[in-house]
Amino acid sequence: MRFMDRLGPLAQDGLLAAVMAVLLTVVVSITPGAGVLDFAAVLAGSLALVAWRRAPLVSLLVSTACMLGVAVHIEPGPSAAFPVMLSVFGAVRAGHRLAAALAGVVFLGVGLVVNLTGVDGSWQSLQSIALLIGWFVAAGVAATVTRHRQAYLDEAEQRAAEAERTREEVARRRAGEERLRIARELHDSLTHSISIIKVQAGVAVHVARRLGEDVPPALLAIQDASGDAMRELRATLEVLRGSDDSEGSGGSDGGSLVSGLDRLDDLVERARSTGLPAAVTISGRRRELPAEVDRAAYRIVQEALTNVARHADGAAAAVRIDYADEELVVQVDDDGGADPDAPPVPGTGLLGMRERVAALGGRLRAEPRPEGGFTVRAELPLGDAS
Repeated sequence: MRFMDRLGPLAQDGLLAAVMAVLLTVVVSITPGAGVLDFAAVLAGSLALVAWRRAPLVSLLVSTACMLGVAVHIEPGPSAAFPVMLSVFGAVRAGHRLAAALAGVVFLGVGLVVNLTGVDGSWQSLQSIALLIGWFVAAGVAATVTRHRQAYLDEAEQRAAEAERTREEVARRRAGEERLRIARELHDSLTHSISIIKVQAGVAVHVARRLGEDVPPALLAIQDASGDAMRELRATLEVLRGSDDSEGSGGSDGGSLVSGLDRLDDLVERARSTGLPAAVTISGRRRELPAEVDRAAYRIVQEALTNVARHADGAAAAVRIDYADEELVVQVDDDGGADPDAPPVPGTGLLGMRERVAALGGRLRAEPRPEGGFTVRAELPLGDAS
């Protein structure tokens, strides 16, 4: 069975035809009166079985005509009906029940007439014909059962595919509803508060300048950071709501609001305004990056600088961007007091970085340096980007 399963349908049918041809050739060779035409008819009727799946009517017509000629000429016995029965099975399986029934009636009817008028006794002839009728009926029944079973399997497969499509549609709809809910929550909880911060910072800067006073750098940093926060929040809301809902919330090109390495200088300058010494080194040929890599690189630098400002008081940061041929290397080092023997517990920021890098198929290393300080190094594959 395993050997037959490894063969294709055409090879299986060819093997069946070959076995049938050998069997009937042996039967005809020991039948008195057999001639060359009988052997040719046996071969043709047997080889017609190769087409019983793809052209069942052709197989039925050829095998019936050839084997009927052999049965009339030399009366080889019930074995002459084997190719016809297999062709009847194939025709019924394909839905050609009338043609199969007609071929069976013609073959059995002519065989009955020949046997009754032959030298053998009528009782033996009737037994042979009755046996053949039973075989033909069994072939038709088996083909009908096979046809119905295949129809049931096809219907079950179709229902399973429809159910899978339905599940996918429900999952997409629920995901869309969840995105809209998150977008509403973010809008209601953050937009108002960030807007107030931005307005108040702007008012304070305006009043200070109107009075001729120096504007505190921290106040300018708050004003810039609140503006960036509003811009990125709008971009996030557009992504959550989808491009169809982007109108009225920053323009139809929502992707232009998303931060990338083109805003790296602004990011580093804002970090410097908070008192964090930061230097930037860029190596390699700068070129356009895939959007996902560009965003991930910016976020990694942003999170790394935030961690330096929060956890490494008085430390300086060094940002390095390396445009390699097949990957983008982003590295942020600081000279703080991180202890190599006591690695920090990963927080939400580090986990977020690891998730971003893993989603792109890259590698991330975030750990204390042996010489002191902390390093974050991300290697982001560029794929087919040129």
